[in-house]
Amino acid sequence: MRIAAIVALAAMSVLSLSMQSSPAAAETDCKALVKPSPFGPDDQTGATNRVTPAVTKAAAAEIQTGVVTPMANILVDGIPLFGTRFSKTVLSSFALLPGAEFGKNKLTYMEDTYLSQSHVGTHIDGIGHIGIQDCYYNQTPMGKYVTQNYLKKLGIENIKSFATRGVIIDAVKVFQAAGKLKPNPACKTPCLDGGTVIATADLQAGLKMYNVTLREGDAVFINTGWGDLFRQWPAQNAAYNKGEPGIGESAAEWLASQKVVAVGADTWAVEVVPGEDEEIAFPVHKTLITDNGIHIIENVRTDLIAAEAAKSGRATFFLNMTVPKAVGLTGTFVNIEAIQ
Repeated sequence: MRIAAIVALAAMSVLSLSMQSSPAAAETDCKALVKPSPFGPDDQTGATNRVTPAVTKAAAAEIQTGVVTPMANILVDGIPLFGTRFSKTVLSSFALLPGAEFGKNKLTYMEDTYLSQSHVGTHIDGIGHIGIQDCYYNQTPMGKYVTQNYLKKLGIENIKSFATRGVIIDAVKVFQAAGKLKPNPACKTPCLDGGTVIATADLQAGLKMYNVTLREGDAVFINTGWGDLFRQWPAQNAAYNKGEPGIGESAAEWLASQKVVAVGADTWAVEVVPGEDEEIAFPVHKTLITDNGIHIIENVRTDLIAAEAAKSGRATFFLNMTVPKAVGLTGTFVNIEAIQ
């Protein structure tokens, strides 16, 4: 008993000394990792704050011919998905069999269940999607706002509006014109190869090609041709997900300086993969979303609007896209149309 008591006292002494000598666990300093929002310390909306009535009115002037060009890929089981993401559609026909109809008119109906993660197909990244450690947009310590079902802060229900001007930048034409297009043989139409960095100068050359100057509140879309592999699903799913052309960090910083509200591309991450520094994970996501509240839109179908721009000579359009007011989501699939 005496030996046991001595051992217990010794253990307590060691624990006491350990507790006294060990520093208390400090919370992450989000102010050191993430920029503050220019819209105030309580902002949860991000860059769409810039879509003012004046911005929308100016964008409406882009509708001249009324031509509507789809910019979303079909959402169906089998399309390429990043990592371990999944989607599955289950059709449930509740009242189709004889005797299950409703009313004298024998009304029938069908419903379905869509089991899916939100970041699949043509989708938008919300500002609750990306952070550094537990620090998210507007220096938010996100760990305080995570529940089993949804985020209690920075959910996509805070998005204001995307009734704004869209701009297509055709990186394929830029690289062709500069004689630096390195194609991927798996693409059936011209495309930039995976790992190709789209620099600020390339974006500016694409804008100059159509005499466009970016305005505050614009949504920018980049055609790399990589979406050709997406549309070959499932045959080229592995090739599509292996890498991609995309903007580098300096180009992302430049776009942020132009005060755009969204950046989209026909790729699964918008930014170049492999990255410029392979030890840094998705730096463009951090620059656009975490530091600036600028949404990223992935797997966009850009080839049709790029072709329409080449035909009409106009690379701008009215962006028709709405996002569900789904509380606490980090993103969602969207439908996009360009109206010229």
